[in-house]
Amino acid sequence: MTYDFTATAAFGLEAVVKREAAALGFGNIRVSDGKVDFSGGLGALVRANLWLRSADRVLLRVGEFGARTFDELFEGTKALPWGDWITEDGRFTVNGKSVRSTLHSVPDCQAIVKKAIVEKLKQKYHVAWFPETGPEYTVQVALLKDGAALTIDASGPGLHKRGYREAAVKAPIKETLACALISLTYWKKDRIFLDPLCGSGTLPIEAALMAKNVAPGLNRRFVSETWPQIPESLWKEAREEAAAAIRADLAPEIYGSDIDPAAVALAAYNARKAGVGDCVRLETKALRDVALPGSRGVAVCNPPYAERLGTAKETELLYGELREVFQRDRTWSVNVITPDEFFERAFGRKADAKRKLFNGMIKTDYYQYYGEKPA
Repeated sequence: MTYDFTATAAFGLEAVVKREAAALGFGNIRVSDGKVDFSGGLGALVRANLWLRSADRVLLRVGEFGARTFDELFEGTKALPWGDWITEDGRFTVNGKSVRSTLHSVPDCQAIVKKAIVEKLKQKYHVAWFPETGPEYTVQVALLKDGAALTIDASGPGLHKRGYREAAVKAPIKETLACALISLTYWKKDRIFLDPLCGSGTLPIEAALMAKNVAPGLNRRFVSETWPQIPESLWKEAREEAAAAIRADLAPEIYGSDIDPAAVALAAYNARKAGVGDCVRLETKALRDVALPGSRGVAVCNPPYAERLGTAKETELLYGELREVFQRDRTWSVNVITPDEFFERAFGRKADAKRKLFNGMIKTDYYQYYGEKPA
C-alpha cells in the first residue's frame, strides 16, 4: 500500500532534501516552501527516518481539506481515518500553526482537532474513554489560507538528533544544516575537507558520516517504531542494510581545528561516539596558524557571529584571518555561513555564490567561493 509523507526542511534547503529523497527512490516527489512531499510504502517511512540527512523530520500525511470555519475544521478532521493509525490506548497531542488563515487562533484549532479525533476514535473502538497508555502520536494541524493539512509526526525528536552530540559548545550548528551546507558544495569523499573553526566538531563529523555512507539515523530511535502498523521486521531489515552499506574501508581526509582546547576535546569525543574518530583529524590551533593540508580541498565553517558570540570588530578581524589562510592556496573552495552582512568586505572578495538560509531563527547568508582549477 502507498502512503503520503512529508519531509520538513529549513527554508532554502528544500532542493537538498529533494535530492536526498530522489536518491532514496521515493516516488511522487513535490517541493514547496519548507517541505518535500513524497509517496511510498511503510518502508519509505522507515528509510526516510534513517537516511535523510538534511530534513528536520518525517511526517505521515493523514489528509487535507478546505477549512474556513471551525465547523469545517471539525467535520473535515473527523472524516479522516484516524483509527487506521492511533491505537485504542494511544497517547496523542495536537500541535498547530496558522498562516494567513481565517482560523487564526491556534489554541482553538488544536482543541477542535483534538475533539474531532476523539469522536472519530470513539466510533472506531466503541468506547467512551481512552487510557492513553500506549504508543505516542503527535498530530500537527497546518492551516494555510483556506486549507488545513493534518499529519502525524513519525520521527519524534528532530532528525538532527543523531545520538552522538550529547554536549556542545555555545551556539552549535544543527547536524541537519551542517549536512546541507556540505551538500551545497562540490566536496566529494575523495577531496580534503576542513573546518578551521570546528567548535564541537559537527561539520567534520557529518562530512565523515557522509563519506563513509553511515545512515544518520542508524544509532537512534524514532517514535514510529512503537506504532503497531509498522512491522518490527521493517526496522530491523532497514538497519541491517544500513549497517552493511557503511564504507568502513574508506579513510577520507577530514580535518578540524579550533582555538579552544575544550571544544577540540569535545569534538574528538563526539567523533568517537559517532564512529568516525579514526578519520576526523582534530587539533587545537588558532585560525591564523592553520596550515592547509594539501590542495583542491573544501572548507566549510560556521564562524562566531557578531550577533551571538562576539563584537562586530572581533568578528571582522576573524574574517580577515580566514582570508589570509585561504589566500595561500586559491585552489581551495571556501564556504562560510554568517548573518554578518560585512563578511565579503572583511574577507576581501565577492562571493561566487550567495544563498539565503536560516541557522535556527537567525537569517544568514551562505557565502561560497569556488577554488581555482590547478594548471
